[in-house]
Amino acid sequence: MFGLDSVVLSRMLTSLTLAFHIIFATIGVGVPVMVSIAEFIGIKKKDPHYTLLARRWTRGFTITVAVGVVTGTAIGLQLSLLWPSFMQIAGNVISLPLFMETFAFFFEAIFLGAYLYTWDRFKNPIYHWLLSIPVIIGSTMSAFFITTVNAFMNTPQGFELEGRTITAIKPLEAMFNPATPTKVFHVITSSYMTSAAVLAGITAVIILFRKGSLYHKKALKLTVIASLFFALLTAFAGDLSAKFLADHQPEKLAAGEWHFESEKGADLIVFGTLNENKEVEHAIRIPKALSFLAHEDFNAEVTGLDETPKDEQPPLWIHYMFDLMVSIGFYVLGISFLYFLMLKIKKFNEHNKWLLWGIVLTGPLSMLAIEFGWIFAEVGRQPWILRGYMKVAEGATTSSHVDLMFLLFIAVYAVLAGGCISVLRKMFKNNPAELELEHRYPQVAATKEDE
Repeated sequence: MFGLDSVVLSRMLTSLTLAFHIIFATIGVGVPVMVSIAEFIGIKKKDPHYTLLARRWTRGFTITVAVGVVTGTAIGLQLSLLWPSFMQIAGNVISLPLFMETFAFFFEAIFLGAYLYTWDRFKNPIYHWLLSIPVIIGSTMSAFFITTVNAFMNTPQGFELEGRTITAIKPLEAMFNPATPTKVFHVITSSYMTSAAVLAGITAVIILFRKGSLYHKKALKLTVIASLFFALLTAFAGDLSAKFLADHQPEKLAAGEWHFESEKGADLIVFGTLNENKEVEHAIRIPKALSFLAHEDFNAEVTGLDETPKDEQPPLWIHYMFDLMVSIGFYVLGISFLYFLMLKIKKFNEHNKWLLWGIVLTGPLSMLAIEFGWIFAEVGRQPWILRGYMKVAEGATTSSHVDLMFLLFIAVYAVLAGGCISVLRKMFKNNPAELELEHRYPQVAATKEDE
C-alpha cells in the first residue's frame, strides 16, 4: 500500500506504538509518586488542599493507566508479529523480565484498587497513605523490568548463540546486563520529572486563565519544587548514561556528538549542521567538555566514529535528538529553580505571568524530551536490533500486510487519545476543585487570591 518494504513498515509501526505508549507509561510511573507526596503532606500538615490534590490526581491517573494497558499490550503483540526472528532468539533469554513486568502491573493494579476505594475508611489516614507505597513500587518495578529488556538489546549477555540456537541461558545475567543500571535510573528519574512538570504545567494554565485558588497555588508549589528535585536527579542520571556509552557503546556517543575521529581533549558540539564533507558548521563548541563528560578527565581520549565500520554506524541525525533532550532538561531545571528562588525571596511574585508561561511549557517540553530520548536510544543502536548479534533487517517480519496493521493501529491510537482527553475533560471540567473542596471539607473555604 505504501510502497515500502516490511522492514521499514515494521519499524514505522513499532515507532508509532512506542511513541504513543511512552506518554502513558511515563505518567504511569511518575504520577503515583506525586499522589503519595501530596497525601503525605496533607496528613502531616492536616491540610485538605493537599489531600484533595491526591484524590483528583488519582482519578485522572486511573484513566491514563487504562490506556497504557492497551498500548502496552499492543507492544507485546507487535514484538511477536513484527519481529519474529528476533523473538525466536531473544525471547528465550528475556522472557523472565517480560513475565515479571506483567506481575508488577498486577501488583500495582491490586493496590491501586484498594487505594481508590478506601478513602476515608481509616480512622488514621496514614494507613490509607501506606497503600500508595505498593502502587509506587509496582509502577516503578514495571518500568524496571521492561527497561532491562531494552538494556539487553543494547548490551546482550547471559546466553550463547550457535547458529540460530540459544544455549547456556542465564536469565538473571541477561536481565542485569551492563546497560541496566544507567538505563533504569534514567528512565525512572525522567518519568518522575516529566510527571511533575506536566502537573505543574496544567496548574499554571489554570492560574493564568482562571487566576486560581489557594488550592492551585499550593499545587503549583509542590509540583514545581518536585520538578526541580527530579530534574537534578535526571541530570545526574544523564551524566552516568554518557559515561556508560563512552565505555560500552562508543559508536552511539560518537554519532550523537558528531565526534568523527578519536582524540584527546575532545570538544562537545552543541547543535550545528554538517556540510557535504561531514564538517561541522554553525555549532557551539565547548572545549574538552566531551572528554570530561565521557571520562571525567578533560584530556581523556574519546573514541571516534571512525573506529566503527560504516555499515554499523548509527545515523548522524540522532545528534539533534540528544541536544534537544538535554536542552529541555536544562530548561526545566532552570525554570523550576527560578520559581524556587522567587518563592524564597519575598519581594518577588512567583505567580507573575511570564514565569507561569515558562512553567506551562515545561509540561509538553518534558514529554517531548522523553520522546527525543527514546528516539536517541533506539535509533542510536541501529543498525542492530540485538547489538552485535542481529541487525534490524534480519529480525523483521517478511509479511506483506504490515501496511494494513499500520493503518489499523493509527485508528486505534486516535480513538484512545480522543477518548482519554474527552473523559479527563469531563471528569475535571464539570467538577472544579473549589466546589469539591467545599463539598468534602466544608470547614475549609477555597479562597481566591488576587495576583
